[in-house]
Amino acid sequence: MKTAINIHYLALLRGINVGGNNIIKMTDLKACFESMGFTDVKTYIQSGNVLFKSTELDKNKLTIDIENKLSSSFNYQSKIVLITYEQLKIAVKDAPKGFGLNPNEYRYDVLFLKEPLTSDEAIKSVKLREGVDNAHAGNDVLYFSRLISLAGKSYLTKIISLPIYKSMTIRNWNTTTKLLELMSS
Repeated sequence: MKTAINIHYLALLRGINVGGNNIIKMTDLKACFESMGFTDVKTYIQSGNVLFKSTELDKNKLTIDIENKLSSSFNYQSKIVLITYEQLKIAVKDAPKGFGLNPNEYRYDVLFLKEPLTSDEAIKSVKLREGVDNAHAGNDVLYFSRLISLAGKSYLTKIISLPIYKSMTIRNWNTTTKLLELMSS
């Protein structure tokens, strides 16, 4: 008899609990994921990070199922970026040299991309302000840093107005590394 493999996933929800829109309590979000049959469900901070395990191997099917359930349960048009523990581990391990090491001078963000968007496609849409912004393409992610002293001049905020923004979600470096830590334990 074959034993089902439990895959550790991270669902990054887009557009919840931001600016008073799409307010979802984390206890309700956790209960919703548990009602879908997922195990070891945990949430982390209010921005919509859900860690869980599933025997479903098809990420595309899983993404669609979760988006449909969230949309019907919470009455909003749900979009998520679904990544595996292995993908998150690679995103943290493969960060550009020095990324995240100078938090007093730079803000560091990871832009997680929704399949089928690739980092090669996404990086072409990112505009950088010289002397303020830096961006690097990774594996299914973009790494973005900007000088804190000139953050108001950063072009990162302009990405929100681009059509490509609908296929990504942003987490700061501290959240990204904490999520990996939580998935590792």
